[in-house]
Amino acid sequence: MLLAVIQGSKHNLARLAEATYERRGDYPAMFFEGRWHSSGDLFDRACRLGAGLVELGVRPGDRVVVTMANAPEVGIVYNALWRAGAVVTPAMFLLPAEDLRHVIADAEAVGVITTPEFVGKVRDAIAGIDLEPFVISTGEVQDGVVALASLEHGAPAAAVERDDDDLAALLYTGGTTGRAKGVMLSHANLHYTGHAAYEAAHISGVNRALVTLPLSHSYGILVTLAGMHDSERPVAVLLRWFDPRAFLELIGEHQLQLAAVVPSMLQILLSQPLEEHDLSSLSYLTSGGAPLAAEVEAEFRRRVPTVAIRQGYGLTETAALISTNPTGREKPGSVGLPVPGCSVQIVDELGRELPAGEAGEVCCTSPGVMRGYWDSPEATAQALRGGRLHTGDIGYLDQDGYLFIVDRKKDVIIRGGFNVYPRDIEDALLEHPAVQLAGVVGRPDPVHGEEVVAFVSLHAGAEVTVEELFDWGRTRIGGYKYPRELHIVDAIPLTAVGKIDRKSLRQALLTVG
Repeated sequence: MLLAVIQGSKHNLARLAEATYERRGDYPAMFFEGRWHSSGDLFDRACRLGAGLVELGVRPGDRVVVTMANAPEVGIVYNALWRAGAVVTPAMFLLPAEDLRHVIADAEAVGVITTPEFVGKVRDAIAGIDLEPFVISTGEVQDGVVALASLEHGAPAAAVERDDDDLAALLYTGGTTGRAKGVMLSHANLHYTGHAAYEAAHISGVNRALVTLPLSHSYGILVTLAGMHDSERPVAVLLRWFDPRAFLELIGEHQLQLAAVVPSMLQILLSQPLEEHDLSSLSYLTSGGAPLAAEVEAEFRRRVPTVAIRQGYGLTETAALISTNPTGREKPGSVGLPVPGCSVQIVDELGRELPAGEAGEVCCTSPGVMRGYWDSPEATAQALRGGRLHTGDIGYLDQDGYLFIVDRKKDVIIRGGFNVYPRDIEDALLEHPAVQLAGVVGRPDPVHGEEVVAFVSLHAGAEVTVEELFDWGRTRIGGYKYPRELHIVDAIPLTAVGKIDRKSLRQALLTVG
């Protein structure tokens, strides 16, 4: 097998993958849907595919969209694209054709790599795009589609040289507050956050992980890159997508020790018969992507006493990492301490830094901060003004330097001149035993400026009236904060990574009067 030394870059991700394989050697590294995949086979396929992509015409700096559900091929494709010097451009497989077209066209992608079930949507998405990107698919392929396997038949070639500041990934934001923007992340950005996450959270001997986060999201990519820095031989059990029953069964079957989740996953897991599953091996859950309600954390730990839950915080614009709770020094409700190399500031509307305990916008400086938004100089200047990233999140630092996130700045409801944070309302509603999920948004109001509107879904078999929930809100929230309008719905809309989709809730307001 060819292992090429790449010159000119200390942080080239293709070189990181090579160094990882050299250090660990060949062993059963990944279990997926009944089959083990060895580290040697995964690495060899990536090397061959990288050479095949170059032969196909992929050039350094080219953007290639990858839209696939979780599978071993996702990591193979990412590594192959980095070996070809290309820019990995992930797109959630759940995106409708219109949104996928926006990603492909905006990135000026030369190609799309997908799986057979999404080929039709990809064809719809690229119809009419001037660049006519190629389409590659795993499995059985249709006319006009390149079989991914056909690109793996040749000999592996040396990885293309790339510099630290060259783009490694172009990740599109969720678009929950507008049109999705491409976040430019370099090899150095992703190398730094992977190493920082490993250094901040790794515990020797705890390396059997369940991977259920979408590998097309920055959080899932971070978890994967952190594992590449592990000096041991980590084992990953991969789920195609989050399935609560499979999640629990696989932990017991493979005696898994850790998993990364988002809060909505924990809330869904709490509706499962946890006590009927063998979760004795589970030691750590890392929660990120959105703030975790204290009552959800407490209830999960009560029912699974072996587990410690560590919250962390990051954005796509910071390669998914700003802070995490250090092992053994976790603070409930906090997203932890800034990781080494990252500095956090809390500022007011004028950009002045605020003292400990005062809430304001969370800003940061870090080697993980993006190069900017793709083809969006004005948005880049706004986000990076003053030499630091303005996250758009509201939070505060305590006296010990731990960061607490209050809410998204754009989600704050201003009722009668007072700030109402949707998360406060959601957390209070989640304390009700009948409520499984809650989402809160503001509705324009001629008297108060905005009115607080809550949507809740209930646990299976639970019953509660709107009036009872109003009373619950008045008791626990009180004053100007409690919702004056509340809707019980079958399901709360979630984004592809499990966050409350407040954009969809605002749209729902148009249909509920």
